[in-house]
Amino acid sequence: MQNRSPLPAAAAQVAQAHPELYRAYAALGAACAASGPIEAQAQRLVKLALAIGAGSEGGVHSHCRRGLEEGVPPEALRQVALLAIPTLGFPRAVAALTWIEDVIGRRAELPPTTKA
Repeated sequence: MQNRSPLPAAAAQVAQAHPELYRAYAALGAACAASGPIEAQAQRLVKLALAIGAGSEGGVHSHCRRGLEEGVPPEALRQVALLAIPTLGFPRAVAALTWIEDVIGRRAELPPTTKA
């Protein structure tokens, strides 16, 4: 699993200032990806789930963007957020869905609210 996207500005600055650290970081990521039988698409979804669990908006954006580039269907990205509901809670999952929609390019349409 290669990083085909340019780095965000802040990460690019660190990588440029410390290329030896970034090379080591990239090599660690490649070694982790190659350490077992999980296929690339499943690895991307796991990384998305970890970013959601960590509450990392930037991580969610990155893994969504990269997942779409790698052919992960948008519905699969959304499902990862929905799977977070019982473990991480409804608010965290909803936040993750909004971050995913930032990348997918449209907001999920919410049904109209009803008053009791």
